[in-house]
Amino acid sequence: MALFFLRVALFELFRLHLPLLMTDFSSLGIDPKLLEAIDALGFQSPTDVQQKAIPVLLEKETDIVALAQTGTGKTAAFGLPMLQKIDTSSRTTQALVIAPTRELCIQISKELIKYASAIKGLNIVPIYGGASINDQAKAVKKGAQVLVATPGRMQDMMRRKYINISSIALCILDEADEMLNMGFKEDITNILSHTPNDKQTWLFSATMPKEVARIAKEFMYNPIEITVGTKNAASTNINHEYYLVSGRERYNLLKRLSDTQPDIYSIVFCRTKRDTQRVAEKLIEDGYSAGALHGDLSQNQRDMVMKAFRAKQIKTLVATDVAARGLDVDNISHVIHYQLPDEIETYTHRSGRTGRASSLGTSMIILTRGELGKIKKLERIINAKITAQEVPDVNAILTRQLQYFAKKIKTTDVSDEIDGYLAEVNTILGDFSKEDLIKKLMSVEFNRLHSYYQKQSNALSKATPEGQGRSKKAADARYNINIGSRDDYDWKALKSFLVDFLSFQKDDIYHVDVMDNNAYFNTSMDKKDHVLAAFEGFKLDGRVIQIRTTEKRGQHLQGGGGYAKKRNKKGNRFSNRKKGGRSFGDFKKGKRKNRR
Repeated sequence: MALFFLRVALFELFRLHLPLLMTDFSSLGIDPKLLEAIDALGFQSPTDVQQKAIPVLLEKETDIVALAQTGTGKTAAFGLPMLQKIDTSSRTTQALVIAPTRELCIQISKELIKYASAIKGLNIVPIYGGASINDQAKAVKKGAQVLVATPGRMQDMMRRKYINISSIALCILDEADEMLNMGFKEDITNILSHTPNDKQTWLFSATMPKEVARIAKEFMYNPIEITVGTKNAASTNINHEYYLVSGRERYNLLKRLSDTQPDIYSIVFCRTKRDTQRVAEKLIEDGYSAGALHGDLSQNQRDMVMKAFRAKQIKTLVATDVAARGLDVDNISHVIHYQLPDEIETYTHRSGRTGRASSLGTSMIILTRGELGKIKKLERIINAKITAQEVPDVNAILTRQLQYFAKKIKTTDVSDEIDGYLAEVNTILGDFSKEDLIKKLMSVEFNRLHSYYQKQSNALSKATPEGQGRSKKAADARYNINIGSRDDYDWKALKSFLVDFLSFQKDDIYHVDVMDNNAYFNTSMDKKDHVLAAFEGFKLDGRVIQIRTTEKRGQHLQGGGGYAKKRNKKGNRFSNRKKGGRSFGDFKKGKRKNRR
């Protein structure tokens, strides 16, 4: 009898806790019409952030701060309860979603439209730059209960009085940390100032830097905080590793990393638009299926690049950090940090593009010696280990490539229709043995790679510590370049530009002297060919940049690389001056000395 009652008790306990063990969307209190769309999309069970956020947002009239990594389903976490709260009988704008980039704005809009597919009379309008503002204004005028907007275009619409958000009930700040990193704090503050004080504000973010906490304190009332995983931590599905090379070897290492992973489907992150375009063009020239995504592209160009990337016609997308958000692309195998971001926290967003939806991913950092100290800081931020890896050698690359090529041959489907074309082929190849045919077939791939890597040393040169990059006795090459202070460069800005453009270390560029219309700088003699080749055909703001080597330092230059100083009668030194009293050292925006 005691055993019987024990069984009854266990059954009742299991029955009561079954909903918790097998959570589905219907248990979260979601409207049947939204559940219909969720079921049609094939969603089976909610993610952690959805389980925690949706019931709270449906049951309570509250502000909320939700922290969860990119790719964990935050759009559904705020989108489903938001849509359920919309009154479709009214055409007024009731909810505003602010997102940092046009890509993310478009992505959120598309997802919300799918969720609301069974709700009649619910209109969602995306508001973003790069598209017709008049068309967007017309769509809003027809009646848009939900707006999804980027900060810049939203403010433009407000200035033109195309939008009225004075009575909205909900405001969602998606990827709040990224918006602040991109400098949108003033825009967000201005937008929120036009909204009612009694609205609900839902803030969703991947990390919680001080700036986000400040926004929450300033614009939210007793927000409930929901955290999935560890604050600011990276996804546990990502393997983090770094490779140490000299700055001039970045691009060669990038190619080696790609060649070591023949089936790579990756995003390569660069800091600047110029580097992004340059790296993508070099990859294409070297035979890789690559494309660039950055802010200088038109919306149509962006759409074309992303369409090709999603279809895997482009296997390597080279992008700025703008593309860290809003890329709705699955199964990205690798994220490669060609350069670390200026804001260390941005690393979390970059790496979060891989390892999504329970799949495994790899985040690779190309690092110079001067950046090595950032690894410990990164590890603290993401709460994960970043392991040092050896640069792949040529033998490893060739082995992986041939194995991949062989597997492709093995798994290739054979069509019977080819039989009619094999007679001529058999005539040509009939005398070869099986071993000879395999050797010749594999040589098609081997010869291409072997020919390229024969020109390189097996091991790429590693970075040297700052200050040890050149020998005092090494021969110098001095250059004259038609960039000067009229282009808003002082010596520091020009040196930074040269180091970045040439993929050099800081110590590789020295004796930098900037004048009004031109400048001089030095490198070691062995870098001369690389410098001259890099600037061939290069344009800056539409102007052809000309560079040449020079033996003489010029009458205003002396051995130390700075400007020669004259002495006045009292023996004090002062800069040579031109008409108007400004020295060569004056800089347009603040009269900073152009002397290293």
